[in-house]
Amino acid sequence: MKTRPRPTRKPNGAKRSAPRARVRPISRVLIANRGEIALRVLRACREMGISPVVVYSEADRDSLPVRLADAALCIGPAPVRSSYLDVDAILRAAHEARADAVHPGYGFLSENPGFAQACEDASLTFIGPPPGAMRLAGDKVEARRLMERRGVPVIPGLLERASDVAAIAAFGRTNGYPIILKAAAGGGGKGMRVVRAEADLEAALRAARSEAKASFGDDGIYAEKFMDNVRHVEVQILADAYGHAVHLGERECSVQRRHQKLVEEAPSVALRPADRERIGEMALEVVRACGYRNAGTIEFLLDAQGRPYFMEVNARIQVEHPVTEMVTGVDLVRAQIEIARGDELGPRQDRLQSRGWAIECRVLAEDSANGFRPSPGRVAALRLPAGPGIRVDTALQPGDEISLHYDALIAKLIAWGPDRMQAIARMRRALDEFLIAGIRTTLPFDRALMADTDFVAGRLDIGFLDRALPRLSAAFREVGPEAEVAAIAAAVRATEEILRPVPQENGVGLSPWVTAGRRAQMETRALRRTQA
Repeated sequence: MKTRPRPTRKPNGAKRSAPRARVRPISRVLIANRGEIALRVLRACREMGISPVVVYSEADRDSLPVRLADAALCIGPAPVRSSYLDVDAILRAAHEARADAVHPGYGFLSENPGFAQACEDASLTFIGPPPGAMRLAGDKVEARRLMERRGVPVIPGLLERASDVAAIAAFGRTNGYPIILKAAAGGGGKGMRVVRAEADLEAALRAARSEAKASFGDDGIYAEKFMDNVRHVEVQILADAYGHAVHLGERECSVQRRHQKLVEEAPSVALRPADRERIGEMALEVVRACGYRNAGTIEFLLDAQGRPYFMEVNARIQVEHPVTEMVTGVDLVRAQIEIARGDELGPRQDRLQSRGWAIECRVLAEDSANGFRPSPGRVAALRLPAGPGIRVDTALQPGDEISLHYDALIAKLIAWGPDRMQAIARMRRALDEFLIAGIRTTLPFDRALMADTDFVAGRLDIGFLDRALPRLSAAFREVGPEAEVAAIAAAVRATEEILRPVPQENGVGLSPWVTAGRRAQMETRALRRTQA
């Protein structure tokens, strides 16, 4: 990217003067997040010669981002309201660390315009959209209202936050059930509930508000008509302060459980080239309407006829951004930092090309064989997959304690191939290599999904997983390799006492070399059993 503004062109080719953006040198970034996204931002900073600083809760004291950062500051106890959602604590940490900028990652405060404004007021560069654009784009209700005025098709729904149950009930009676409640201030499936009858509305609204407040610090809710048998497709965009904006193609996000994405891929099998061009232009229209800057995602639903409907803007980096990076070669986190400091957007639409296919499986600390229940605990052992076309985004280490205080996402496995079938084949191979001992994870589910005939054929919609789970359950209820490794690890720990030196009749204990040799033999046998 270039740091010097230059004239841009209007669509008709006429030159116009580019606005002069404020160039803000960035030498130190405070990362206001945790886990794999904190590590992802830290690595981007390192490659750019920028000093990374992290904040952490008491529960994350020994995490990998804390160990790798140039500085780390504790901002409170484990509960997010007392740490990662505490704006004052984060700003104090940024001041203490002498940071120039703040990167919010995703979730937590990433789509909070009040936090973005607080950073600006504290003379910190917020690495994300400006507060005004975030208010328009990040507030789902405001964005829907704006898109309707601009002629972008939207899903029927309320164009204001629901103040009480009566307003939503009236909408449901007018438009028919089912309807869906959504958090106005955030995404990621948080604060979302499907309501299929008015009798269920009050309880669903209470639950949605509570989850939205806990996740985003804002309990605002709105309602839409719930559309069955549609695909969830989103478009990645980048926009700078000089009037340049590009889209980087779409991602298919229809494999969802309870509105939480589990698998994403780029591109989507549902779009032909003409459809792809049309939905990309719609995404750029949203960017222009909002005056958006930095990275963002424009989310659509595709009906059975392939017609797109605007759903929302995610005004942040997305969990699934790696699949776009794999097919375009664009480092989205680096681009975020460059745009925030005043650089001109390097990629141009006519030069962007998508190559191959990428699939991401989210690995969660959940027991997929037991209703996807949370699986907290200590990671006893870890083996990460590798090889051609494989990427793993994780901050996980052996010995880490998985806490119930935070999201269950512990790793993202991404596979790239020249086409979709080769990407699936690489994903299958990588999933077989991936071992996490000590806790239950969704790896058995991922393995079963990659072998499912409907998934392989691309027959997907947002209801796909509800239909597929019964036939998948037999496969992922089987004891997976990670469960066997957990048992072996426990056995190793249990038998360590046997291997300790024991005094003999002559008072001489076992040699440490003998002890080490026996332990190595036992661990080798355990590894062979796992690989069999």
